Amino acid sequence: MTTKQGRILVIRGGAIGDFILTLPAITALRRQFPRAHLEILGYPHIAQLALLGGLVDRVQAIEARGLAGFFARAGVLAEDLGDYFAAFDVIISYLYDPDGIFQTNVARCSRAQFIAGRHRPDESEPLHATQTFLKALERLAIFDADPVPRLGLGPCADVSTTLALHPGSGSERKNWPEERWAELLLWLIEATRMPLLLVGGEAEGGRLERLAAPWPRSRVQIARSLPLAELARRLQHCAGFVGHDSGITHLAAALELPCLVLWADSAEAIWRPQGKHIRVLRAATGLSSLSVERVATELSFIRPI
Repeated sequence: MTTKQGRILVIRGGAIGDFILTLPAITALRRQFPRAHLEILGYPHIAQLALLGGLVDRVQAIEARGLAGFFARAGVLAEDLGDYFAAFDVIISYLYDPDGIFQTNVARCSRAQFIAGRHRPDESEPLHATQTFLKALERLAIFDADPVPRLGLGPCADVSTTLALHPGSGSERKNWPEERWAELLLWLIEATRMPLLLVGGEAEGGRLERLAAPWPRSRVQIARSLPLAELARRLQHCAGFVGHDSGITHLAAALELPCLVLWADSAEAIWRPQGKHIRVLRAATGLSSLSVERVATELSFIRPI
């Protein structure tokens, strides 16, 4: 695996947060095998982050129609995909494959060493998700790798005073009430001079528009449904980030922004963002009871607030 001809494939589906939490494994592979060709089979709009950060050499789309045959017992295997898998020396899969059907079918067309990693953590075990995904690499004698996701986009000399805020997530139960976000924006407008950047996806567009509506664009801007690579570059220039338990929060943390995370009921020991500049804030009686005053107080660790 130390020769230039070594080829490693990481197969990773899932959402943004799942991918970010797998970055330590991808980074560890790059460091252990710096001359190997490292490729990701995944969702390109997400996996492009690893390409942007210089961690992999290529991203291949996982949406290929012929892949379905690899999940059927004795399935008909698409010849082009069979040739694709055969081109690798090591295949590390984080796909859900409880019966090993995918692994068995890949072995029909490829002699690669196949390593099956967990597609998600077992929440009955007190092990952070990044460490769960790193355990697969023990088969390659990779131990004690850095478990903190890091996405380096190169030097950023022009960090602004902008505070990024993501008032959404993949689930409403993880969200602080919209009226609280409106109150927080009012406090930030009145108590600071920071420009504010509201970020979110297509489903959060209405919320972003409502929150931004009372304020001039010189103070509050919207970044809606940006490609992840573009969003990462926008966030890289921000002074800090406020959000929920979401993939965008994990992205901000991987960019090493100071992050204040308003946490609902997910297992914090498993899913919390990693890094030195992360503060997780929760209320014993539920996220909806978290006061604006308490959030504003905790924001003091972000400069220039």
